[in-house]
Amino acid sequence: MASPIADYDYIVVGSGAGGGPLASNLARAGQRVLLLEAGGDHENYNYQVPVFHGLATEDEDLKWDYYVRHYASDEQQRRDSKFVRERDGVLYPRAGTLGGCTAHNAMITVYPQNTDWDKIAHLTGDASWQSQNMRKYFERLERCQYITRPRLYPKNALLASLLRWIPGLSRLSGNPGRHGFDGWLATNVAKPGLIIRDGQLLRIITAAAKGALVDLLGRPLRPWEDWDAYFDPNDWRAQDTNLQGLWFTPLATNAGRRNGTREYIRAVRSRHPDNLTVKTNSLASRVLFDDDNAAVGIEYLDGAHLYRADPRANRASDPRMPTRVFAEKEIILSAGAFNTPQLLKLSGVGPREELMNLGIEVRVDLPGVGENLQDRYEVGVVTEMKADFALLENCAFEPPRAGLGPDSCFEEWQSGSGVYTTNGVALAIIEKSKRALYPDLFIFGLPGHFKGYYPKYSEEVERERNRFTWAILKAHTLNTAGTVTLGSDDPRAVPQVNFCYFEEGNDAEGDDLEAVVDGVEFVRRLMDRAGEVVEKEVVPGESVKTREQIREFVRDEAWGHHASCTCKMGPKDDEMAVVDGDFRVHGTTNLRVVDASVFPRIPGFFIVTAVYMISEKASDVILAGEAAEPGLVKRMFRRVTRRGTSG
Repeated sequence: MASPIADYDYIVVGSGAGGGPLASNLARAGQRVLLLEAGGDHENYNYQVPVFHGLATEDEDLKWDYYVRHYASDEQQRRDSKFVRERDGVLYPRAGTLGGCTAHNAMITVYPQNTDWDKIAHLTGDASWQSQNMRKYFERLERCQYITRPRLYPKNALLASLLRWIPGLSRLSGNPGRHGFDGWLATNVAKPGLIIRDGQLLRIITAAAKGALVDLLGRPLRPWEDWDAYFDPNDWRAQDTNLQGLWFTPLATNAGRRNGTREYIRAVRSRHPDNLTVKTNSLASRVLFDDDNAAVGIEYLDGAHLYRADPRANRASDPRMPTRVFAEKEIILSAGAFNTPQLLKLSGVGPREELMNLGIEVRVDLPGVGENLQDRYEVGVVTEMKADFALLENCAFEPPRAGLGPDSCFEEWQSGSGVYTTNGVALAIIEKSKRALYPDLFIFGLPGHFKGYYPKYSEEVERERNRFTWAILKAHTLNTAGTVTLGSDDPRAVPQVNFCYFEEGNDAEGDDLEAVVDGVEFVRRLMDRAGEVVEKEVVPGESVKTREQIREFVRDEAWGHHASCTCKMGPKDDEMAVVDGDFRVHGTTNLRVVDASVFPRIPGFFIVTAVYMISEKASDVILAGEAAEPGLVKRMFRRVTRRGTSG
């Protein structure tokens, strides 16, 4: 069939941390962009109030519920107290809404380690991935509000932009921390004064600080820096240390409210309505190709609640016909670690045998699509305190309801202060497990009972006001054996996800498991220091004593929330690589992937910041290509030579 003239230059599928900034940046640069989002754009207090992020993950207007397998073994899987037999899996919250998972995450915005970027530079042979250069993307996107803008850092936007683009100049400009102050993402930290309001919480913090800074980690105070920089994990100079110690937890909040890609998309759409078109409730079902495997468009289903991870999805057959839209230049998939490989496979790009078994025509045999799935391992150590936390006394931890006025904590939030302006995290510690080469444990403490995700978990987090949780997050995991596979050729069906934890994975030496056990033992030592305010340990409990018992607890109860790496970056001669260093899908043209799925190994501690950064990098890569080509001639040539669009 003849290819119609496209209405857009670019089509971006997915409005989360990868697609939202990319679509906005392209539109700001004068490109005509269509941004497709499968969810709606509903917004309420669960979205806006930072401390309600748990409620946001279970809000039917925002959520997609995946039920994933941690193990193929039924016997082992059933040992997890969070396992839901009726759904044959463990709840894995995702978001189906404008902004993707940035609409419900805990807003933690921590810069990745330099080694994450340097390894990609080595893999691709592309120096632009080196950490010294990648930092400019963090500076570009950040609007830091918890550090005073350096006096020598220019307020002139053009000069400030120049400093961000040229690595090294920030250090000379009086901005040695290399923060950004003019970007689209506001960052803040919880006010330390909140902790002082609660003597019991202060006792835990003091005990943790003593253990983290003196006895166990010993990070020295550098005499040339102030205390703000010393406790800031996003300070560029922190990359020169071993990162171990006690830290503030930077959050993506603005005036006490969540901010993320949703706000950036709306701002750009308002300023550039002719360039950025946002279409919600549009479930992408297939990439359209011409006869030369050049991506030319997207087929999507128009309607709300179509995807079956949506709790309001209609499970009956839907006879609606798909809509087709076409792009003059490129199609960019940013649907995330589960949905991007699903969409590629539905489009005939993926492992040949899997596609043929489902009757999908194989366009490009890429065995790596849906493989290499990775995640953090997380567990919670929950302690019962001798008294309720005073800080939580007047907090209902829910939005105002009809007939009931707001609680005093909500009223405080409305004025831009108080507990509700935070995500609940009181402090964070970065540690190195015994076998690790680099710091690999991010340990954060919060008042509340948190042992992972299961239906209605958010209602239980603050139900007991005398519980304190240390959440132990194991970064730089070695297991790469997880998979995302199709169970159906129906684009509304949820793919099968199995993370193949621990012994089922390919971490032959068991280093991941031992690292999490190290973390449990570490926080137990910290809580021993706070003895006079502690009643008892609830999870895993005082009966779990030996290292082998802790191993069993971790195997049974660990979870994750940073799925990634299912369309990994690598050279063409790596048969498991899906995209190259410029995000282009092997075996195709005019098709890129820009989201968490492209990382070869899971980066940093919290993946969202790394995804924001690659979104900014992809913007540069694409726009540099625009500047290098004769646009009008190339577009005319495409229209003349394109032989047809695959139906």
